[in-house]
Amino acid sequence: MIDKISKFTNSTSFLNASKVTIASVVPVLVLNFLGHFEIGFTIALGAFYTYPSDIPSSLGHKIKGLIAASFIVSGVNLLVNLVYPYPLLFYIFLGFLLFLCSMISVYGQRATLISFSALLSISLSFGHLHEGWAAFEYSGFIFIGGILYLIVSLVFHFVQPYKYVELQIAEGIKLTAKYLKLRGDLWSPEANRQAIIEKQLAVQVELNLIHEDLRKMLIGNQNASGITSQNRKMLLVFITLVEIQELALYTSFDHSKLHQKFAKHPDVLRTYQNVAYKLASTLKKLSKNVNHISVYVDKHDLKNELDALEFAIFDYEKTLGKEEAAEGVLMLTNMLKYAKNQVGKIKTIQRALSLAMQSYKLKDQDKELEKFLTPQYYPLRTLIENLSYSSSIFRHSIRLTITILIGFFLGQVLPFQNVYWILLTIVVIMRPGYGLTKERSYNRIFGTVLGGILAFGIVSVIQNHVALSIFSIVCMLLGISFTQINYKISATFVTMYVVFIYGILTPDINEVIQYRILDSLAGAILAFIANQFLWPAWEFINTPIHIENTIRANRNYLKEIADFYNKKGEVPTSYRLARKNAFVEIGNLMTSFQRMMQEPKSKQKTMPLVNKLVVLNHSLLSALASLSTYIQSHQTTSASDSFNYIIKTILANLDHSISILRNEVIIQDTFFEKEDVTLQFEELKRKHFTRLAEDDDLDKETRQAKMQEAQMVIEQLIWMSNLAEKILKNTTDLKATNPD
Repeated sequence: MIDKISKFTNSTSFLNASKVTIASVVPVLVLNFLGHFEIGFTIALGAFYTYPSDIPSSLGHKIKGLIAASFIVSGVNLLVNLVYPYPLLFYIFLGFLLFLCSMISVYGQRATLISFSALLSISLSFGHLHEGWAAFEYSGFIFIGGILYLIVSLVFHFVQPYKYVELQIAEGIKLTAKYLKLRGDLWSPEANRQAIIEKQLAVQVELNLIHEDLRKMLIGNQNASGITSQNRKMLLVFITLVEIQELALYTSFDHSKLHQKFAKHPDVLRTYQNVAYKLASTLKKLSKNVNHISVYVDKHDLKNELDALEFAIFDYEKTLGKEEAAEGVLMLTNMLKYAKNQVGKIKTIQRALSLAMQSYKLKDQDKELEKFLTPQYYPLRTLIENLSYSSSIFRHSIRLTITILIGFFLGQVLPFQNVYWILLTIVVIMRPGYGLTKERSYNRIFGTVLGGILAFGIVSVIQNHVALSIFSIVCMLLGISFTQINYKISATFVTMYVVFIYGILTPDINEVIQYRILDSLAGAILAFIANQFLWPAWEFINTPIHIENTIRANRNYLKEIADFYNKKGEVPTSYRLARKNAFVEIGNLMTSFQRMMQEPKSKQKTMPLVNKLVVLNHSLLSALASLSTYIQSHQTTSASDSFNYIIKTILANLDHSISILRNEVIIQDTFFEKEDVTLQFEELKRKHFTRLAEDDDLDKETRQAKMQEAQMVIEQLIWMSNLAEKILKNTTDLKATNPD
């Protein structure tokens, strides 16, 4: 229990919640003591509005982003107060302002969160309307609150500049360990491999988000302020983590074939599974010791596991004899090499996090790391291009604007106590996707009811204002901490926080709870209905776009691999960017598929085909990465005409798949005959093995290594060719099922 509490209080969610709680509570306490509670409360609101936009980024982007958020949330509040006295103008202006604030989401993650904050500010402005100079004062205090939050955030940054990075690194290591554990699960004969692969994809989605955060923090700060020793170490750990995950994906094994091959010798596979589990458990231990790595140094366990696998291979070869065991030994040796590579990378992390690698400097090839960051620019053209029904953000903005206006109208004509709470509920719950809106509606209602009951019980027993103030601060801290972790729990604590505040300010707490529940219920119902009937953004409409992007990313990655195989030399930055994009796009596709699973059954007609395409593209990425890693880590021969011919057939099938998804005409001349492709595979195999057999300059060991290369390349090409054909077939079927 103590470990769980410690883990929670040492999380990024709790860290962020601590910042906004301090920025909100301090002005209330200080100004209340001076007799200006309302001013303190308004400043606290400004801090609360601003904090969502405090996302991982370089220090410069953080400061600019929080200042922009402070201007926007205070500005929209002022505009609402200035225009409210003119009813005929107000409703038109409110609709335009809501739509504009929603549309700024087109500019990325920070803009989306600033958009959310602006909509919150508009909603809550109806709870504190002012006229004349008072409106300017109120807006000014909100701006001060935003700047106060910026100051608190900067204090946290400078006191512990790498705290957030360390927490994200720890989370990244833990998720990577989970990824490796799932790979170990694949070695069980009775394993449900389809379910395990889906879990791996889900973990990969989470890892992609963490990797993107770390790129912004580490590479962005490196470019802005030079490289510190700690920044170098964290950057090395991050790069090594990416390599561990990529190596795990790269090293693909045909588990069915291996289980069949070693059916009479299962112990050798169990020994390898133990190695896989040990790699995962070692990383998991590392994730718990990021801040004091010297406490945990695994000196023997990994070596013992590798020694056990080597002995198992030796015993297998001795039992069957060299001739009969040759193919099996080659397979097992590849597995052993993979494990040794992973052990080496884990040791790199151990050394980087200890004092042993303070002087580490990045290699020359990492000088262009800034190219891996998403560019930060906000052209007006982006907004204009999205003013179209084809844009999901445009449809969501119209949907949200209409829903809030309906909520505002109902709040005015029906006996609701606080119209702003209806609007707030709509803003908080409503998301572009149906599934997430439905889930948040349920969680919001559940949390509101449960929080109201718990808080009412406490307020009925305790009327002491000091005690209620302490309870409200704790509930605020916990409510914000759980926002990203568990929205149901977050809604419960936020409701309790609001009830405790009202318990301090007003004696009629029963009415407060009653109306809060009714307001939340009304807002949740409106949000749910709107997402179902007002231009709904069903995922089957968006999924083909994600499939197209994933196929294109895999296609570009394959082209970079083929170019490198032909040219040799240093790995270019374009290759590494293509590899990163392939990982990101498969994660986006998986996220889209997960959203589809939350939608009504009637909207899931294409789900089986989408599921197949997710798995096929993941398998293709795995095959690409496997081939890529091999040609980088071995002295490969020149690419033959047959190799390039086969690559062209794979690229052609992927291009055809993209054309089908884009409704483009496919030129028939670009198709390759199946018989020709088969002949090229046979020719490729014959040339490789004939040349190696006739090369008298090669000793037995070198010849075996070259044979391994030939077999490896050919098997990966065959696998990729089959996958590309299946992707084309399933893409064709998907387009036939969903032609629009």
